[in-house]
Amino acid sequence: MIAYLKGALAHKEPAFVIVDVGGMGYEVRISLNTYAALKNEESYKLVTYLHVKEDAQILYGFSEGSEKRLFMQLIGISGVGPNTALTILSSMDANDLKRAIVSEDAKTVQSVKGIGAKTAQRIILELKDKLAKEGFDQKVDAALGVAHYAVKEDALTALTTLGIAKATAEKSIDTILKKAASDITTEEVIKLALKAR
Repeated sequence: MIAYLKGALAHKEPAFVIVDVGGMGYEVRISLNTYAALKNEESYKLVTYLHVKEDAQILYGFSEGSEKRLFMQLIGISGVGPNTALTILSSMDANDLKRAIVSEDAKTVQSVKGIGAKTAQRIILELKDKLAKEGFDQKVDAALGVAHYAVKEDALTALTTLGIAKATAEKSIDTILKKAASDITTEEVIKLALKAR
């Protein structure tokens, strides 16, 4: 098993990178989140997973161990292969995915291309308790908590529909939810966000 690769990025594309390790180039498939995290440094370390099939050996790489853990949890589910897991991790931030699963938001999980209703339900059923125990990264999201997830998503949709830039709306909603009670409604968040402009 190849646990990680550390070397120069000889080539970088949104779907894969080539890591030069001692003059040997390893092609590594990556998520868009990992692609965004890769900077133009001389040397970079990717934690990896080697998937062995009858006709191929494919390396998957991640900028963080937490993304690899989530990937491994996803491929442990019947019907979710490595490529599907990578698509899921490319479609949303790991914290957003965890929150969607813990809050049983099948609609969000199902919004990923190639994920049907049954697979979304299976992902939620098998990972909900595991992810709830792990918690989320200690960023703004930790202050929000799972209870605010649906409110945040609905308010964000409403504000962007009203023509407010997504980044601006998201920042405003996060600020409001950090100070708000757990039972704040979507309507209240929207009104407060509009007043804050």
